Amino acid sequence: MPQLDTSTWLTMILSMFLVLFIIFQVKISKHNFYHNPELTPAKTPKQNAPWETKWTKIYLPLSLPL
Repeated sequence: MPQLDTSTWLTMILSMFLVLFIIFQVKISKHNFYHNPELTPAKTPKQNAPWETKWTKIYLPLSLPL
């Protein structure tokens, strides 16, 4: 049975990683990214609850006259 020649495997693997790295760098460099993204303020309408418009007083049981 013949032996498998593995002397060039390291060169092939390293060159493959180098080529993949270059390909991904080229793909990423072609994307257009926004330079200054600005937030749009979300305005929520204020809803008035019925208890906010009238004056109420909470009486504690201990503050009531005897």
